[in-house]
Amino acid sequence: MATYKLVALDMDGTLLNDQQEVSETNRRWIRKAMEAGVIVCFSTGRGFRSALPYAEQLGLMNVPMVTVNGSEIWSRPHVLHRRTLVDPETIRRLHRLALQYPEVWYWAYSTEAVYNKETWINPADDYAGHHWLKFGYYTEDDRAREAIFQEVASWGNLEITNSSPWNLEMNPLGITKASALRELCTMLKLDISETVAVGDSLNDIAAIREAGLGVAMGNAQDEVKRAANVVTFTNEQHGVAEVLRKYVLKAKVSL
Repeated sequence: MATYKLVALDMDGTLLNDQQEVSETNRRWIRKAMEAGVIVCFSTGRGFRSALPYAEQLGLMNVPMVTVNGSEIWSRPHVLHRRTLVDPETIRRLHRLALQYPEVWYWAYSTEAVYNKETWINPADDYAGHHWLKFGYYTEDDRAREAIFQEVASWGNLEITNSSPWNLEMNPLGITKASALRELCTMLKLDISETVAVGDSLNDIAAIREAGLGVAMGNAQDEVKRAANVVTFTNEQHGVAEVLRKYVLKAKVSL
């Protein structure tokens, strides 16, 4: 019987390779874990619609799913357990801040769509007409990104993480993949010590620190590696499969 009963997987840079695919090796070991009674679920910054095809592909249709960095928790795909929104006034402030930096790409998740710099809401100031989940910025200009970070951090009402070294992601204060993992444990009557969290970016750190086993990918940002209990292979080397093989199933065979 496995010590760990729930494995929460980040998707981009973790489960998925650089071609946005689930390798056959990862797929095989996920299937082995599920056959052994382990709950394998997504814990992703992606929205529900973007994550769903992968859940269908892997047969994860009867297990929970965490999307939008924890702003949405699903009892199973299509069955919403909890949703936490960003208030429209905060989205207005985030959008107006973005407009001060013409070179910065920005996007926002609502419950019905993903909007961005090229396809913003219409009318552009109809913030109250939408139910917001997350806002993000992307720029390779370190000074611009740091200035945005400092400004938003001064407001004190948002979680600020990233899903790559060049972006910033904002969720409601207190909403993280860790808060979602705790909620999953309550739903499934598990102890947090029975969980594994795997990821590569700052939006994974809180869950990696809180899980029974926190795992950083070999391609993870350095801060994530420092926070983790162990570092596995990269997303191109089937790192998720190695976690399931070595730490969850404790199999003696190789990948």
